[in-house]
Amino acid sequence: MFSVILQNTTHSVEKTEDYFKVNQTQITWDLKWIEDRKIHLIRGNESIEAELVSIDRPTKTLQIRIGHQTATLQLKDRFDLLLKKLGMSTNGNDRLKDIKAPMPGLILDLKVKQGDQVKKGDVILILEAMKMENSIKSPGDGIVKEVKVSLKQNVEKNQVLILF
Repeated sequence: MFSVILQNTTHSVEKTEDYFKVNQTQITWDLKWIEDRKIHLIRGNESIEAELVSIDRPTKTLQIRIGHQTATLQLKDRFDLLLKKLGMSTNGNDRLKDIKAPMPGLILDLKVKQGDQVKKGDVILILEAMKMENSIKSPGDGIVKEVKVSLKQNVEKNQVLILF
């Protein structure tokens, strides 16, 4: 399952081999690729031609043209939805400002200090939650402005851990 944001409205989409469900309503259509970026859809008595105008992979944003209208779609897969539920952003446009605790826990290890430069994916700290060690990684590049926690400190969900 994933979600699609179209004109500031979020739609849940589920795809199987046989059908699509949009907002829990099954949609049956016949799809045929015409060209590399063009698709022909038949739904009931309606025939639609859609063209992919552009794609921005880091932000998972598509622009499609249907007839004479262009629409912008933002896609969120199950991982994006899980990160949002945990209070973590995946938007590629955001400048790295801070890292918040995705869950309550105990700080076991700090891998960075003020002034350190981090790259996307670097482990910045280890958080113990429910007797499991969780490596908290940097969602982007940045320079550590301030470490807001210390070793063996208990933290709450969404508490700011690191400022950039």
